[in-house]
Amino acid sequence: MKGFFNGLLLGVILGAVGYWFIQNKAREHPAAEQRAETAAAQAQSAAGEAGQHLSNALKAKLETLDLRSDQIKDELARTGKIVRRKAHDLGEQVADAAVDARIVTAIKAKFTADPDLSVWKISVSSDQGHVTLSGTVSAEDNIGKAVALALEADGVRDVTSTLAIKPNP
Repeated sequence: MKGFFNGLLLGVILGAVGYWFIQNKAREHPAAEQRAETAAAQAQSAAGEAGQHLSNALKAKLETLDLRSDQIKDELARTGKIVRRKAHDLGEQVADAAVDARIVTAIKAKFTADPDLSVWKISVSSDQGHVTLSGTVSAEDNIGKAVALALEADGVRDVTSTLAIKPNP
């Protein structure tokens, strides 16, 4: 503990000496002191402008995300929680949804071209390239054919089939 106080006392003394030295040098060079004061005033002005820009940007973001206090109060009253997503995430979701829709369309087009597979009896869904096939087919071979055709579509990562066999009457 004694070493701590000795170090603290030494730091205070060195700080005071350094401050005294800088003040004396500043008095010896009035032009440098004036430049330092001008630079300090400019820095303060720039900091004030930057703070105002930041404040305006934050207000705009809160408005865009519907995070004004009245909106938060209403949403908390209705749902009990506040949920927002980053715009970047939303853009990715829209892009993913478009890719998934393209995958489903491509698979259904392949099923349409095959006489053993019925587009009406096979449901196709895709979530980030993970395809699920459900519904019915007339034979076990058609399950394999449906999975193989689905795997051929661009963007498909994997295929899960819950297809059931229901022979045609």
